[in-house]
Amino acid sequence: MRIRSWWRKQEWWDLLLLIFLLRLVYLPLFCAVTDLAGDESYYWEWGRRPDWGYYSKPPMIGWLMGVAGYLSDHAEWAVRLSALLFGTASLAMLAALSQAVSGFRAAKLTLLLAALTPANVALNLFFTIDAPLVFFWSAALLLFWLAIHHPTKVLYWALLAVTLGLGNLSKQMMLVFPVLMLLLISTQSQLRHLLKNVGLWLCLVLPLAFMLPVLWWNQQHAWITIEHTREHFQTSSHASLLKHLGETLVFPLTQAGLFTPIIYGLLIYALIHVLLRWPRATVKHRYLVTFSLPGLVIFFLLSLRQGINPNWPAVYYLSAFVLLGGLLAGSPSWITPTFLKRWLKPAFTTAVVMTVAAMIMPVAFAHLPEHLAKYDPAERLRGWRQAGELMGAYIEKTSRPGSTFLLALGHRENASQFAFYTPQHPRVYRWEPNGKIASQYELWPSASEQAGNDALIIQPPEKSLPKRLTKAFEKVVPYGEVVVTLPGGKTRSWTVWLGVKLKHWPLDHLNKKQQDLSQVIADHK
Repeated sequence: MRIRSWWRKQEWWDLLLLIFLLRLVYLPLFCAVTDLAGDESYYWEWGRRPDWGYYSKPPMIGWLMGVAGYLSDHAEWAVRLSALLFGTASLAMLAALSQAVSGFRAAKLTLLLAALTPANVALNLFFTIDAPLVFFWSAALLLFWLAIHHPTKVLYWALLAVTLGLGNLSKQMMLVFPVLMLLLISTQSQLRHLLKNVGLWLCLVLPLAFMLPVLWWNQQHAWITIEHTREHFQTSSHASLLKHLGETLVFPLTQAGLFTPIIYGLLIYALIHVLLRWPRATVKHRYLVTFSLPGLVIFFLLSLRQGINPNWPAVYYLSAFVLLGGLLAGSPSWITPTFLKRWLKPAFTTAVVMTVAAMIMPVAFAHLPEHLAKYDPAERLRGWRQAGELMGAYIEKTSRPGSTFLLALGHRENASQFAFYTPQHPRVYRWEPNGKIASQYELWPSASEQAGNDALIIQPPEKSLPKRLTKAFEKVVPYGEVVVTLPGGKTRSWTVWLGVKLKHWPLDHLNKKQQDLSQVIADHK
């Protein structure tokens, strides 16, 4: 069957279209009262300097941000729309897999179960590394299912290989997918014949070739991405038992909040239910469990020793949603417990309430009375647009606006948010006081390339200006403040200094690795 005709036979397009249109209508409301998240503007900065790799992640999100920025002249709506398009495409992949595995009713249930969660709402609103990762993982789940059922169909294997390769360029987590492929095939007697299939080995080898430019980039940058990834799994040996217990409890609680408590409970129950009936389980059940349960177990075990970011195990829920959709659709009846279907209505009721609340909350808190708005959970997403406009006006008031750059102190989001929301989109540099490489900003050429130019120095409140920094300019004088009022009466503020004619970058002599990396980048360019 041709792929085009196969897609036409999918019967859930009407539901997916409805979900997409509802979210598309909501998008302007959300954009009107919120700004980009710090990670989004940070990745947008990556997109302004396309490369084969970046400090913490492979290059895909930077490339996608670069395309979105180029096509829209760096408009905020393009970032938000990109998240929605990738999120909708991911839902399409899951629905197609669910229909292939368990039929039309299961596909619609899978669509609703996945879409009606705060986690999926966020995936469709925030354009971060998870958007392409979830899409490529979902597409790989579908293509691998089709490939093992049509092993002579070269096109399926080829598309799977490319999908895995693009997924590798999105996030390191994608490297686990081929491992789970081998785990499934080697443990299922019905599938072991695929070990002799050339297509399978193409899918194991070709995606690694996609990583060669990334590995070359890391080799040129002292393996900084690998070093950063390793730091995620370091834990303090002095952490108390109470802290470990707290982190262990936080993990399932945050997951339940992201996927709604009843749906989360049903997902875990479905996986364990099939596992306990493993000898009688069909290939499709074993397929879906294999791409979900091992990853979730590993992250739960990791939570016993360290904190786990809520988004880390996201891809391991994808096949679990397809499994749950199939069980609720009664496919097959012998493996579906009767009480599971009794929870369907409470699950959807709770999911609708929590999902609608998650969507209404950012809009509502922007208009609530001050005594209520001070509890705004979306506070970090507000005020950046106004702050950028004020900074743009400050740049225009300088004596040399065309020769003035921004220098941000504090967290990297100070640099990236001002880079995005200042109308001129100026070049922004970041001050890392110890000269360490703590973000992508320290990998790019230092501000020494701006010698002779002026700088507007953005300083977080209640912080003293480093003496080394002031000595780097001919003079540094107070220039003003950027103060924005948030819902609830809270303010976000920065002190602005004018550094006149940069003489030298004072951190260059502190970090030899930074100098070497800057020189490598300069030579490369």
